[in-house]
Amino acid sequence: MADVRLERDFDVSVETLYRFVTGSQELVQWFGPEGVTVPENDLDFTRTGPWYAVMVNVDGHVAKVSGQVTHVDPPHSVGFTWAWHDEDDQRDAESHVTLTVAPTESGARLMVDHRDLTQAEVAESHREGWNSSLACLAKVVR
Repeated sequence: MADVRLERDFDVSVETLYRFVTGSQELVQWFGPEGVTVPENDLDFTRTGPWYAVMVNVDGHVAKVSGQVTHVDPPHSVGFTWAWHDEDDQRDAESHVTLTVAPTESGARLMVDHRDLTQAEVAESHREGWNSSLACLAKVVR
């Protein structure tokens, strides 16, 4: 198993950053790598239960990911399972993501902890995806 851990600082309050990583209206603005849209989703990390997102890249490639929100601790953290779907809409190996928000001297820090990925190559692909998603978040959080 492999893990991804990332940190990014933002010049906003903890409450604002937490809203952007949990609220459905905010999540669709940045959830997914640069150039990806999320036209179909049930992105709501403010409550436990199921979630999913259909992502479409600039070439029209469609990818679906889903899971269960496992914990919600406002304004500190949210956790959820994560599994990509194959072409038959069957879920692949499940991993777990925790997004943690903490105060800094100038705003708030987001820590992404994506655990239990199946291999190093998969972890590297998710690292690239999360880094790109965090770049999207930096453009919209206010």
